[in-house]
Amino acid sequence: MIKLSKIKKSYGRQQVLHGIDLTVEKGDVVAILGPSGSGKTTLLRCINYLERPSDGEISIDGLVVQCNRPTKAGIYNLRKKTAMVFQQYNLFRHKTALENVMEGLLVVHKLPKEQARVRSVEQLKKVGLGDKLDAYPSQLSGGQQQRVGIARALALGPKVILFDEPTSSLDPELVGEVLSVIRKIAKEGITMIIVTHEMGFAQDVANDVVFMDNGTIVEQGKPGDIFRSPKEERTKQFLKRFAPESTYSI
Repeated sequence: MIKLSKIKKSYGRQQVLHGIDLTVEKGDVVAILGPSGSGKTTLLRCINYLERPSDGEISIDGLVVQCNRPTKAGIYNLRKKTAMVFQQYNLFRHKTALENVMEGLLVVHKLPKEQARVRSVEQLKKVGLGDKLDAYPSQLSGGQQQRVGIARALALGPKVILFDEPTSSLDPELVGEVLSVIRKIAKEGITMIIVTHEMGFAQDVANDVVFMDNGTIVEQGKPGDIFRSPKEERTKQFLKRFAPESTYSI
């Protein structure tokens, strides 16, 4: 369904991604773990060309983009197959929750306004915000704003949703409500790639766990294998910090 082949990314002379290979099957939930600066977010942003990869190939649902010679049509169609949920919500401050969700449907998908409204209301209800349609971001908690962001992503009907540390900007007491919504979505079989530091959540929701460091995939496997018996020493060192939360043991 999703295949990344030899994905590289450089900023000037600094190479951030060193030839990443990753395959994600339809309906899978993949959690990407790793220390800050390991290239997790950069990889996520390369998938939908928020960052332009320096080299490699991206394939999503039959669409193939050669990263060293992408076409405008290829990038446009790639982005239509993906949706991103950001750390910082990225909501329009002057638009209501409903208007924020409708925006992409009207501007990108060119849906009639009433059709866009019906779909947006449906997705806001799904994330528990049916009573907040007319609320502006300033009237919503951080958790509610992030749930608007998730509704916005769902409304686009993407082949894959990309989550970039969706709880990192939230107060601790608000983390649970967002993770609960993502768990609900995962049960519906929507393909997701999630960059996260929530180890317990990754164990609970993911089908596959990827550990990255220094722009490479160090280890990949099922959550039980990665958290309980990692093979690579670097993975063991990283997971030691989260031993109380995970069931990791050496």
